[in-house]
Amino acid sequence: MGRRPARCYRYQHGKPYPKSRFCRGVPDPKIRIFDTGKKSFPCEDFPATVHMVCEEKQQITSEALEAARIATNKFMIQKAGRDFFHLRVRPHPYHVLRINKTLSCAGADRLSTGMRGAYGKPYGTAARVDIGQVLLSIRTKEEKVTAAIEALRRAKFKFAGRQKIFVSKMMGFTKFTKDDYEKYKARGRLIHDGITMKWLSSRGPLHRLIGRGGG
Repeated sequence: MGRRPARCYRYQHGKPYPKSRFCRGVPDPKIRIFDTGKKSFPCEDFPATVHMVCEEKQQITSEALEAARIATNKFMIQKAGRDFFHLRVRPHPYHVLRINKTLSCAGADRLSTGMRGAYGKPYGTAARVDIGQVLLSIRTKEEKVTAAIEALRRAKFKFAGRQKIFVSKMMGFTKFTKDDYEKYKARGRLIHDGITMKWLSSRGPLHRLIGRGGG
């Protein structure tokens, strides 16, 4: 018995149904890698960011997320280069999909129960996404932005519904605009926090700020 088409599970019905001690025997999601490319490079290396934003409230299966990741990663390696981008898949497929299996072969009428006890068995996983939620993000160099936009445009074909592509004003995956980033960095108010930067507030012990450029 083959996989059902994703249109059977596109819309959100009822409550989220995550894997738990009550919901066992859930198959592993197809997508296992959510970050590809140069994921440890600091934000100064990849200042430009492009996002794919969902325009519908729906469910996206783990198979679709994996297909979009592969398509985007392949195009970026070809056009931008292996060392010039960091791709991140933002939603995680925690919602468990169910299927009520019925046999359709000869002699199935003796085995099949039809709609009696129709609560299905775990079948796969999907991510529940909202309008305005970011699905994929690429941070890269300024000259590679056109390649990132085209890569995300190709990934749109792996998803149902509508998506839009935006070029972000932020510095990499940080929460600071490029102008604010330069201003705060010159004042010494930013500290490294992995691939992002953390704002150093003026509250707390003074020794954190002394010698960091003041202000």
